[in-house]
Amino acid sequence: MSPAWIEADWPAPPGVRAVSTLRTGGASQGVYASFNLGSHVGDAPENVAVNRRLLRQSLGLPAEPFWLNQVHGKAVIPAQREAGLPPDADASFSDEAGVVCAVMTADCLPLLFCDRAGTRVAAAHAGWRGLALGVLEATVEALGDGDWLAWLGPAIGPQAFEVGPPVRQAFLEKLGDCENAFRQTDENHWLADLYALARLSLARVGVNEVYGGEHCTHGDAGRFFSYRRDGQTGRMATLVWRE
Repeated sequence: MSPAWIEADWPAPPGVRAVSTLRTGGASQGVYASFNLGSHVGDAPENVAVNRRLLRQSLGLPAEPFWLNQVHGKAVIPAQREAGLPPDADASFSDEAGVVCAVMTADCLPLLFCDRAGTRVAAAHAGWRGLALGVLEATVEALGDGDWLAWLGPAIGPQAFEVGPPVRQAFLEKLGDCENAFRQTDENHWLADLYALARLSLARVGVNEVYGGEHCTHGDAGRFFSYRRDGQTGRMATLVWRE
């Protein structure tokens, strides 16, 4: 079996590639089966290395992805070609052809950006903490002026992401009227819609052409890793680059 992925369904200009990987078609075993791309989750390093090589080969990547050490913050940095330890950040951007921006997820929301001219791209990792802190707004600010498109990759869906009062309150304080993004299940629990919260956050900075957001990682164990469902598990990658 070969690795599989979802192509971003958005009107990106020619030369911009954007994909999100699935969990199938790799070398990892057990809870990491099988296309785990995370080197930080306890999987055998040799299996991760095989999977990353398969990723480059199957997608025809122009370079090794610019991996990040994601910390659920809002730091946004330029993607560089230089080798070294992954930097602490939750988003990267580039205006160079052949540079692959990437984030890894297993329930958190991955977002990709490009401008209509096809000159700049970015990838952001947005769990609820990053969303509440403003990682999407920070990414748009780092990209600068432009006519931006955004694509929401696979994340935990609104029927599965249960949160408590502090999470809901954080978004009420940030976004104001966002009650429609929460559905109360009992006195102290709500189901939260990460996709809706991301769209509201993007609208605040003028990004209204937003695509994707139809998957649920928690509810589809055959295609997606899910930390909330399984605990110890692998990571998918969501990538964007200019050819």
